[in-house]
Amino acid sequence: MKQQGAHPGDTEGTPDASSHPDTAAPGAAHIDEVEGDEPLLPARVHRPSDLMRLLAGVLAVVVLLAVAAFAHGTTSGLEQDINKGTGQAPDLLIKIAGLASSIAILLVPVAFAIERLIKRDGLRIADGVLAAVLAHGVTLATDLWVARAAPDSIQEALTQPSPGDIHALTDPVHGYLAPVIAYMTAVGMSRRPRWRAVLWVVLLLDAFSMLVTGYTTPFSIILTVLIGWTVAYGTLYAVGSPNVRPTGRTLMAGLRTVGFRPVTASRVESGDASEAGDRGRRYFVTLEDGPPLDVTVVDREQQAQGFFYRAWRNLALRGFATRSSLQSLRQALEQEALLAYAAIAAGANAPKLIATSELGPDAVMLVYEHSGGRTLDSLPDEEITDDLLRDTWHQVRALQSRRIAHRRLVGDAILVDRSGTVILTDLRGGEIAAGDLLLRMDTSQLLVTLGLRVGAERAVASALSVLGPDTVADCLPMLQPIALSRSTRGTLRQLARERAEREREAVLEAYRQSKPARAEHGAHQVVLDKPDKKAVRAEQRAEKRAVDEAMEEAREEDLLTQIRHEVLRIRPQAPVEPARLERVRPRTLISFIAGAIGAYFLLTQLTHIEFGPLVENAEWGWVAAAVLFSAASYVAAAMALLGFVPERVPFVRTVAAQVAGSFVKIVAPAAVGGVALNTRFLQRAGVRPGLAVASVGASQLFGLGCHILMLLAFGYLTGTEKTPSLSPSRTVIGGLLTVAVLVLVVTSVPFLRKFVVTRVRSLFAGVVPRMLDVLQRPQKLVTGIGGMLLLTACFVMCLDASIRAFGDETTSVSIASVAVVFLAGNALGSAAPTPGGVGAVEATLTVGLIAVGLPKEVAAPAVLLFRLLTLWLPVLPGWLAFNHLTRKAAL
Repeated sequence: MKQQGAHPGDTEGTPDASSHPDTAAPGAAHIDEVEGDEPLLPARVHRPSDLMRLLAGVLAVVVLLAVAAFAHGTTSGLEQDINKGTGQAPDLLIKIAGLASSIAILLVPVAFAIERLIKRDGLRIADGVLAAVLAHGVTLATDLWVARAAPDSIQEALTQPSPGDIHALTDPVHGYLAPVIAYMTAVGMSRRPRWRAVLWVVLLLDAFSMLVTGYTTPFSIILTVLIGWTVAYGTLYAVGSPNVRPTGRTLMAGLRTVGFRPVTASRVESGDASEAGDRGRRYFVTLEDGPPLDVTVVDREQQAQGFFYRAWRNLALRGFATRSSLQSLRQALEQEALLAYAAIAAGANAPKLIATSELGPDAVMLVYEHSGGRTLDSLPDEEITDDLLRDTWHQVRALQSRRIAHRRLVGDAILVDRSGTVILTDLRGGEIAAGDLLLRMDTSQLLVTLGLRVGAERAVASALSVLGPDTVADCLPMLQPIALSRSTRGTLRQLARERAEREREAVLEAYRQSKPARAEHGAHQVVLDKPDKKAVRAEQRAEKRAVDEAMEEAREEDLLTQIRHEVLRIRPQAPVEPARLERVRPRTLISFIAGAIGAYFLLTQLTHIEFGPLVENAEWGWVAAAVLFSAASYVAAAMALLGFVPERVPFVRTVAAQVAGSFVKIVAPAAVGGVALNTRFLQRAGVRPGLAVASVGASQLFGLGCHILMLLAFGYLTGTEKTPSLSPSRTVIGGLLTVAVLVLVVTSVPFLRKFVVTRVRSLFAGVVPRMLDVLQRPQKLVTGIGGMLLLTACFVMCLDASIRAFGDETTSVSIASVAVVFLAGNALGSAAPTPGGVGAVEATLTVGLIAVGLPKEVAAPAVLLFRLLTLWLPVLPGWLAFNHLTRKAAL
């Protein structure tokens, strides 16, 4: 069925009954006419629930193996208790159970397959067979791992001497039971109670007989079940489950079951595709007798759309910020019905719910009286009057008077009928008995929604006239992007990009207008042949002042700030500090995970090292040399930056800014903190903002190029230093081939190609003109490139001195190898999201040094000393330099 939006006689997805001649057509009963063509539904869908079960199964397997590995006493005691209990079973019962289970374990899957084939459900059987084959493969791999590579504690928990041969061990995973479990799970037996009961009886009998006869262990049985279950859901998610979404004709049949006589049904287009799945599919239905209907259909697939987004919101935000991400169809039906009745009982204008019903096992429908009209998004600006705004606030006040939160007061959820009455729709995501925070979030959301259409002044004025100044002022802490809907945040981001573009154009225009005056003044100085330094500086200050004034004139406040200012005019004492809604931020979570991994790796390396004798035998002269090389790196960093800044910037203050960067990179990723600090420093030093960004970008670009060239050069030397020929090592060849393959992939995929081209174009748009300015001063270019090479040399020598401080002549490695290890670790540290690359750099450097032949007893303390001198000890001087430069208005 084609998605049908504005229908003749009405707009924005709310067709008018008068435009349907079939509405009053006599004798039109039982005509399943669906307007347009039904969209082809995918034969298979990837359900998030299958993925969640897969992840749960993998986690359960990991936990089981961890218990078997670290809780050896517990596993042994459990096995003894089970063996003691099962050993008292009668022999006759054991034989009957073994015989019945061995026969049934084969017959039950075959019988279920025959039953499914008779009902023409061969796709499920194919899924089951594929899952069984994959489960058998995983079983064989697990058996091989347990026999050859698993720790002894895991092997003892999963195996025991075979009763038939005391020199052989039982299988860790049952090669026939896991495929059967995977097959029966994949074909959907769990949704059929009788077959499910038969399966569990067979499994319990088989497990009982195997345990009693000594052919398995309790942990082996549990692992077998988990592997079969996990592989089944992994297969279902990979290949997809059969799509059982109801069609338009199914909807027509369902309406007849609840007493309606439908004639036609047309799909109503959803306003926002990103949130359409969460609101269900909508249909406009005409009847033989009576007014038309609005029908909402919610199925499992559509309900799962946006699942991971809601799950992340539940994890990242506090409990009041979002509803549960897991909700059954029955719960969704009951919630929407309850909210519909509660809204009308509160006195608000809302669609009237007149019927509900299930459409098979995987869908439900809700039938409403038709509400003709247009959404707020579709109304032209001149039709959005102050009375309409006040009416909208009256509806929200009615809901809040009964503690009902709408949770989605966006433009397409506000309907305006022909008489100008406001109707609140999309109540499905709302909440009854809502707390104050949810009600305040509704108020802030509606303020932003109306402000996007009529401006902050009119939106706040209409809210004040209905809700009062106190209620409006209380919502200011909620006036932050994280508290708004997904579509509203996207709109605000788009407006922010447009504002930034307008400001940039204004600055460029001011810069272009100042060019003629500069050219005339330069020509005058050439004629006089007496350059006046004071006049040049005055001209530069005037030019900077003109650009700053242009930027100030072009600067626009964002909508949220405008709303705050409007409210503060009425309530100056209103709280404006944003409320803490986030439980955890993505960067914090990623930093914690990466740091935990790095800490775990370092601890595993350090547990085998005795630091007492190591420190006593350390060469303190090399430690002092490492300190000097670390200190010299800040001078080199200042040279590398100033080499790409044609303007005059104090060198000593630039060195202090690089020292301050040691403090900044502790609280921000290395690739972000340094760039922001250097850009800010250059702007404060008198360099125009656009040129400051271009200078830092040019420095970063040249640094990347030098980094790659040095990595390839030292890698080549590392591969040839121990061989008489000059042929490069296989590692270098493999790296070059990998880079070539990545380049081919990026250039062949349109999306990736467009992404890279856009980023590179935006980078070179400001960098290339800046580089042309630098090339006119070769001394600057030499300073910049020399500073980069010196910076890398300082770090390499610092790492080499740290190695020599704890090693001796027998444990030393070449400078080329140390350089390769440092360059690789530094690249990974720049890409890592953790502050200063914590965790990633330590792990990479330690593994790299061990790979080039350094014992881990020397590599681990050498890396710790290197990171101590280059990351942790400079934090205090960096903090002092940061505060000093801040007081001097240099940052």
